[in-house]
Amino acid sequence: MIELVDTHTHLFEPQFDDDRASVVERAVAAGVTKLCLPAITEESLVPLLEMCEAYKGICYPMIGLHPTELPVNYKETLERMHALLKSDSRFIAVGEVGIDLYWDDTRRSEQLDAFDIQVEWAAETGLPLAIHSRNAFKELYEVMDAHRSKGLTGVFHCFSGDEEEAKKLLSFDGFCLGIGGVLTYKKSQLPQALQNVPLERVLLETDSPYLAPVPFRGKRNESSYVPYIASFMASLYGCSVEEVAKVTSDNAHRIFPRLLNNGI
Repeated sequence: MIELVDTHTHLFEPQFDDDRASVVERAVAAGVTKLCLPAITEESLVPLLEMCEAYKGICYPMIGLHPTELPVNYKETLERMHALLKSDSRFIAVGEVGIDLYWDDTRRSEQLDAFDIQVEWAAETGLPLAIHSRNAFKELYEVMDAHRSKGLTGVFHCFSGDEEEAKKLLSFDGFCLGIGGVLTYKKSQLPQALQNVPLERVLLETDSPYLAPVPFRGKRNESSYVPYIASFMASLYGCSVEEVAKVTSDNAHRIFPRLLNNGI
């Protein structure tokens, strides 16, 4: 049986309150044996960590403040989260962090500041980054380029850019592109963007409950759907699903080394 890693899933969100146990069971039954849970807010850490305690060896926590969720006193929030990060060895990454100017660019400077602070956490701890970016490629690249010498690693989550953007992001040697259900959409530019991206630089993810792959597009996404993304990727790369599973899982363990600690 193939083994896959969902490197970005929000199964702790309220959308799964009625059937969370079944969702995890379906994922494991589908061969998705490790689930990486990125935080969104300080408050989200409570259900997130509870889920990781309930499913040790399956669910793994990240810690970060999402760019669209910055409270007014975001620096105080970040100070508390930073203290928790330093005191708790369960966290496998700093995420979900980044820049999002799609809906609202009025807090651009604050988003850039919060992202820069959290990139520093990764540099300080040696943990990888799970980076969200939307309508902010230029800003993202500039922040990351300023930190290029710090040996950072991680994933550019939910990558949806073009071939040139993929090339620029992969100039950061320690990073992979996170690819999810958008790859399977009829009008997606991802197949073209990935044509020169080696499989060794790709991670699989769902971003559940969002962005379900075909044939579930428009419905609630869940981690058991990773094999559909893997199957599409196998066709794209001209290899077997087993090869996609092995390489992307190896990539996940390389990027998130704490995934190798099954007793976390």
